[in-house]
Amino acid sequence: MNERYIKWYTPWLSREFEMLVFGNGGGLPLILFPTSGARYYENKDFGLVGALAWFIDNGKVTVYCPDAIDLQSFYNKSIHPADGMRTHNAFEKVIVRDVFDLARRECSAHRVAVCGASLGAYHAANIAFRHPDAISHLISLSGSFDISSFFDGYQDDNIYFNSPYQLPAKHARPLEIQPHDHHHRHRRMGQYPARILSFV
Repeated sequence: MNERYIKWYTPWLSREFEMLVFGNGGGLPLILFPTSGARYYENKDFGLVGALAWFIDNGKVTVYCPDAIDLQSFYNKSIHPADGMRTHNAFEKVIVRDVFDLARRECSAHRVAVCGASLGAYHAANIAFRHPDAISHLISLSGSFDISSFFDGYQDDNIYFNSPYQLPAKHARPLEIQPHDHHHRHRRMGQYPARILSFV
């Protein structure tokens, strides 16, 4: 299985950012987020990437494992919650503008799949809901979508618009859900249908 380590300076965070990529840049681009407080190598170390080896080796999927900054945003109690949320928004820009762009270019795709477990599931779902036209598939494994507990009761627009649990339908992008079976749904996000897998 082809593995690449990529490190680059990103202006969105004003620092270097790291990522592992598995595959040769073909097939479905899959962005696989780590869990709470973990790093870019977690999904490799825990065997999740290995479970996809056949698909990667046969050019069906290329897996992108970006770093996370939860310890500097959601879990950082040394800064004001508004600053933690601004840090999270900068992280989202790295994912959408750096990671998505690389994945789409390498895989010759218009959209990417996003996946994660725990807080990684939140990142995948939140980005999918906020950028629906960029997403082809969302796989959410035991995600928590109410982020208010991270901010000790503090509330502002950044927190509100990044909390799928709180966000009312009037602010959400147009969606259309069509049941397929109890775990697998087709969802229309923006103008394109996306596949949603959610396991609780």
